[in-house]
This record gives sequence, structure tokens and C-alpha cells, in this order.
Amino acid sequence: MPFVQANGIRLAYERSGKGEPVLMIMGSSAAGRVWTTYQTPALQRAGYETIVFDNRGIPPSDAPPGKYALADMVADTVGLIEALALGPCRIVGTSLGAMIAQEVAIDRPDLVRCAALIATRGREDVFRRALAVADHALLDSGVTVPPGYAATRSVMEMLSPATLRNDAAVSSWLEIFELAGGAGGGGQAWVDPVGDRRDRLRSIAAPCRVIAFTDDLICPPHLCAEVADGIPDCDYVEIRDCGHMGYLERPEEVNLALIEFLDKH
Repeated sequence: MPFVQANGIRLAYERSGKGEPVLMIMGSSAAGRVWTTYQTPALQRAGYETIVFDNRGIPPSDAPPGKYALADMVADTVGLIEALALGPCRIVGTSLGAMIAQEVAIDRPDLVRCAALIATRGREDVFRRALAVADHALLDSGVTVPPGYAATRSVMEMLSPATLRNDAAVSSWLEIFELAGGAGGGGQAWVDPVGDRRDRLRSIAAPCRVIAFTDDLICPPHLCAEVADGIPDCDYVEIRDCGHMGYLERPEEVNLALIEFLDKH
């Protein structure tokens, strides 16, 4: 993979396809290549060039020591867009990637043509805040949980009841998560967008679409809908029978929602 210098670090990226560019921003602890399973092939068939990259903390991109902040990752993305002369470009982000996309659209509207925000939120409710506090307490303790435990928790948190009822699918997902070795991403685990950012969303001028997943425990539909309500003229799509990784559980529905939106803008 080629590299680009952005915000003082090296980011690994890959450009594929022909057409107008779509920058894909992955969520926490995952490599950009996850997009290439389902999303980038569909977007390329629809006539777009796709750019995926590994956020800081995900090899072969640099993994600076210490705890990362959302602002670090926003600056990385801005630097990549500028270095590759992509702006203003279409952006697709999921989870942490969608939060990064929100901030880029707010701080650098000149770089964003439109943005699809998958599994996103503008604040944490009480339960999501408690999850973050518990995860950070575990990190602070220095305890390392067994890979099997980490895999089981990830399957439970990230997938839908519809998938969990399918024994063959669950067995495959458990194996995938265990082979991945638990949470990665270095200091990404400390990215903590504390606070209510809905007022900031009102300043976004680029067209946006929020894509929510009915069974998402991390960014549930009510928090996704708040983002859509906060961004002027933002539309909202909710996809059933999938959890936080709905782009892998229900890729056809997600891809249709993405392409329909991108084609309009």
C-alpha cells in the first residue's frame, strides 16, 4: 500500500476504481480493508473511485504512543484529503469514522461535498457513557482478557439477534473476532467524544444521510436519529435485522442506501 504524510504521521491508503472519489473512514480498531469486503466493489461498479485508509494506530499506518483524541484523527483525515487533493469529496464513515466525518464537515466544509454517516451519534446517553467508562477502567487496570472472551463479547455487542440465532454464522464470527486478537488500534481505544455535540451539527452545510441499524447497541437508532435531526436537510435511513456492523450483516441494503445518496450529490 502507498503512504501519505498527514498531520505529522504516515497513513497507508489504497485508491481503486475510476470516477469521482469517495473517501471511506473506518470505525475504531478496524483496518480500512474491511470496506473492501462489500462496500468498495459496489461503489466501483456504480462508477466511483474509492479511497480507503488505515487510521492511526492500525498498521501499516503509524501508531504513535499515547492516548488519541478525536481531534487527532480529524486532523489526520483532513491531512489525507489535502495531500491527495480529494476535496471537496464524498465521504462515507462508520461509527468513529462517522464522528470524524462530522467534525471534518463542521471544521473544513471546503473539503466535503456530501457525507454518509453510518452508525453514528452526537452524544452519549447514560448507558453508552457507562460502557465507555467501564472499557476505560479495564484498560487502566492493565488486565488482558482471554481472546475467546473478547471475541464472545464483540459478537454479542456488534451483531443483531437475527445473526445470533444462526449458529453457523455465530461460529464464523467468533472465529473471525478471535483471530483478530481482540481490540487493536493502539491509542484509538481512548478516543472519547464526551459531551453533547448536537449544537455543532447545525453548522454542517454539506448534504448528509444518516444510516442506522435497528439492533445497534453501540449507536442505537434514537442516537442516530438525533444526528439526522441536528444536521440541516439531513435524511435518515434505518435498516432492520442488523447491529453495529450492519454494513457487513446487511451489505446489499447498506450499499443501496449509499449509492442512492451519493448519486444525488
